[in-house]
Amino acid sequence: MTPVSSRPAQHPVLRMYALGLLLLLAALFIGRPAHAQLRVDISGTGATQYPVAIADFAVDDAHGRALAEIIRADLNRTGQFRLINAAGAGLNVDSPVAYDDWRGKGADFLAYGSIQRGADGRYDVRYRLADTVKKGQLDGVAFSGTEQELRRVAHQIADRIYEKITGVRGVFSTRIAYVLKLGSTYELQVADADGQNPQVALRSREPIISPAWSPDGSRLAYVSFESGKPVVYIRTLSSTARVPIANYKGNNSAPAWSPDGSMLAVALTRDGLSQIYVLNADGSNLRRITRSPGIDTEPAFTPDGRSIVFTSDRSGGPQIYQVGLDGGEPRRLTFNGGYNISPRISPDGSTLLYVARRDGAFRIASLNLSSGSESLLTDGRDDQSPSFAPNGMQVLYAAIQGGRSVLAGVSSDGRVRQTLSVLNGEIREPTWGPFTR
Repeated sequence: MTPVSSRPAQHPVLRMYALGLLLLLAALFIGRPAHAQLRVDISGTGATQYPVAIADFAVDDAHGRALAEIIRADLNRTGQFRLINAAGAGLNVDSPVAYDDWRGKGADFLAYGSIQRGADGRYDVRYRLADTVKKGQLDGVAFSGTEQELRRVAHQIADRIYEKITGVRGVFSTRIAYVLKLGSTYELQVADADGQNPQVALRSREPIISPAWSPDGSRLAYVSFESGKPVVYIRTLSSTARVPIANYKGNNSAPAWSPDGSMLAVALTRDGLSQIYVLNADGSNLRRITRSPGIDTEPAFTPDGRSIVFTSDRSGGPQIYQVGLDGGEPRRLTFNGGYNISPRISPDGSTLLYVARRDGAFRIASLNLSSGSESLLTDGRDDQSPSFAPNGMQVLYAAIQGGRSVLAGVSSDGRVRQTLSVLNGEIREPTWGPFTR
């Protein structure tokens, strides 16, 4: 969990976080007037932009246009594509492609297809991706789904287009999770990666914090205060089943899954100050990892599962350290500035993501672990809770804009920024889910 937006200027906030979570929550979630619509704002472009045309899918109703619009929106949010106007293309999946004509319009790639409703009420979607430079088909596939599943199909097509053109796996059909405060109610919500189609996984009158996805995307670990103190639970998303897996004396907080899903790291105060522990996903075999006279919290596993990065004030101010699962002396990773918290490692293990205080503002920073070079990805006054997309190309975080807490995203190089505002409450602690297939 990232400390609250009204952070004190000095590092004792870390000690307050570990020892007084319940008191902090009053400041963490403050209700605001409710709104209903979702707004997406995008700024900046990628270093490379691929010119692509997305034609409406041939169909007798509005589904073909809606399908294409979702694909266009997915690609546009990345800042890596320049969308070429394909209005009135009149293509279906069997149409011959006039490669030179589309090339003349500036499109290196053309996506098109057809959608038909069968007698059973299901929709058959067939798509093609043409390379106008090489004058050939680059991709083609068929999908089947209900009307309610067409949005998912559109995201899957966008994933294929993204991967075929960039060589990197797309994340449009993945999901995100976050906590939404609505009046006196807390909701753990799961939504599509574009912030649309939100579903309530858990609703409570007591605070919910620190959601964390299991590696297979089937479960969420989180912290609930329903028993009067923070307890770590695991909830299975396909059912209402949940189990407490860390309910020790004192505070139980900041769950983080191991890459293979067999363990979780947590921050516990059972032996005094907050320290890092690991335990099996069924709650057994608790082991203490760190032993320091300071506060150790916010653990996250490295992609190889052999070590943990975490936040600690053992050096006098909150900094980020790394320690092996066998314990031992942690290695300090951050040295720039006196306040660096909320670590996350990129899927390829090359980059450390964290919240850095610079010139009085809290911004999302990334550190190249090989070169030691730091980059500030955001320019807000209070940006929190960074989370890598599973392909490492984008970062999800919470930002304060116009006095409201909103979902925001930035490309991993900081060039493209977007705001996904679910304008019906206060959003905290977004986390990007894994690839699921």
